[in-house]
Parts: sequence; C-alpha cells; structure tokens
Amino acid sequence: MDRRKGIFLVITGAVFWGIGGTVAKKLFQQYQVDVDWLVTVRLLIAGILLLALQFFGKDRSQILGVWKTRRTAIQLVIYGLFGMLAVQYTYMASIEHGNAAVATLLQYLAPVMIIVYVCLRKQSVLTRRDLFIVSLALLGCFFLLTNGSLSQLSVPAPAVVLGILSGIALAFYTLYAIPLLKQYDSLVIVGWAMIIGGTALSLIHPPWQIDFSGFTLEAYLSLVFVILFGTMLAFWFYIESLQSLLPKESSLLGSMEPLAAVVTTVFWLKEPFGLFQWAGTACIIGMILLVALQKESSSRRNQHPGNEKPLRVS
Repeated sequence: MDRRKGIFLVITGAVFWGIGGTVAKKLFQQYQVDVDWLVTVRLLIAGILLLALQFFGKDRSQILGVWKTRRTAIQLVIYGLFGMLAVQYTYMASIEHGNAAVATLLQYLAPVMIIVYVCLRKQSVLTRRDLFIVSLALLGCFFLLTNGSLSQLSVPAPAVVLGILSGIALAFYTLYAIPLLKQYDSLVIVGWAMIIGGTALSLIHPPWQIDFSGFTLEAYLSLVFVILFGTMLAFWFYIESLQSLLPKESSLLGSMEPLAAVVTTVFWLKEPFGLFQWAGTACIIGMILLVALQKESSSRRNQHPGNEKPLRVS
C-alpha cells in the first residue's frame, strides 16, 4: 500500500508540475498576467506553505535554526537569489516567450550541464555513457528547436535563450544545494529559498500591484493551480514519495513532467508541434531516464528509500 501511495504521489506531483507550466502560459496569453508578478506570488505563497508543512509535520526548530550560523545564512541567501529565483524566473519567462513544452524540455538539459561541469572540474572522467547522454540531449535539442529545418527556429529566440539559462540555473541550483541539504530538511531549504527569491523580486514588482478587473473565475482558478498544485503540492508529493520509493524510481517517474507539459501544450493550448519536435522530445526524455538510471548504478546505494531527497523546482 505504501509503495502504491508513493507511485501515485510522484506521478501526480510530476503531472502537476508539467501542467502548471501550461496553465501559466494561458495566464500570460489570455489574461496578460505579468511574469514578474506571477513568479513573485508563486514563490512567496508556495514558500510560506512549505515552511508551514515543516512547522506542523516535522522538526520545526530547523525553520529558524538555518539562520543561526552566519555561513549557512549567506549560503541560503545566495541559493535563494541565484538558484531558486534564477531558475523560476527564466523558466516562466521562457514559457511566456515560447511555450511550456519547450521551456520544460530545455530546463531538463541541466543534467548534461552538470556532467560537463563535473568533468571540466576533473572530478569525474567522461565515459562513453556520458558522451551518449550528451549527444542524445544535443540531438533532442536540435530537433526540438528547429523541427528538422536549419533555416529557422521553431520557437522564438528569446524562449530558447531563457530556456537554456533555466537549465544553467537548475544545474547551479542542484549542485549548490548539496551542503545545505546535508544539514537541513529540503522543505526548510526550498521554503526559505522561495521566500528569499519572492521577496527580492517583489522589490521590482510588488505582489499587490496588479489589475484584477479583467480576471474571470477561470483566471483565479488558474492562479490557484499554478501556485498550489503546480508548485507547493507538486514539491510536497515528490518529497513524500521518497518515503516509500527509491530516489531512482522517483526520478524515473518524475519524467512524467516534461511529457505532461508537451501533451497539454499540444492538445490543450493547440500549440503546433512537428514530427521532428516529437522526436526531440523522445530524445530528451530518454536522456532523463538514462541519467536517473546512471545515478542509481553509480551510487550502489544500500540506503533506505528516504535518505536522499533530490530537489525539484518546476
């Protein structure tokens, strides 16, 4: 029963993440919601809710304890600004200029960037499997962005640039969090990072400065979905799934996120998606699965299922 619950939670969370990006695109298109405002509100509310989960369900002393050490506090601020805020803003901005499918798939190039970074730092040797993963990602990216034509991009250039920046930010987000997660629960780290990022962005676009006069019930429900389901519940479900599943299994099932983003973008928002773009999608999802399997085989873990808690950000 616990295992079935874990599978249900991780698939549901991944689907929420994928659909959340598509719903955000609808808010940008139909209701002219400003991306700065949406990211600000999304981060602030989701961050507060995640810390509330920690307060009522786990070790509440960690919520303030993370600020007691100067070094840890500085790391958390850097992580909130250059990790959480950077990845959330570039991801949403890429969706605004393009679509959720392409933005999500480009963000998922982060594992390749991490492989390249680690090899450049000479912390690891580039294996044949690594080369295959990188080649698969590059081929998928080429098909996704060109739809097989060298003469033009299938999505606007700003969406491509922002999507790649989102992948770079996600790579930093993943690597920089490692020492913090060794000391504190992921709900604490991610919750505070969201609040830090949202607070910083609110200086540019205060959350109360928005005109709701053109909002319909659908618009309000879409906002609730993006903030509650597409951010807070999605992350919580993913973390909870690790109590009954191996991290490898959660990572593999988490690949439902880009698939959900593609399917909802194509069939709900009616965005054009060519044959080569579907081939590119298959390449990138295949790359995600290979990376997840590689993590499992390289660690040779004999740990309990919940010992590692990979971060999710979408």
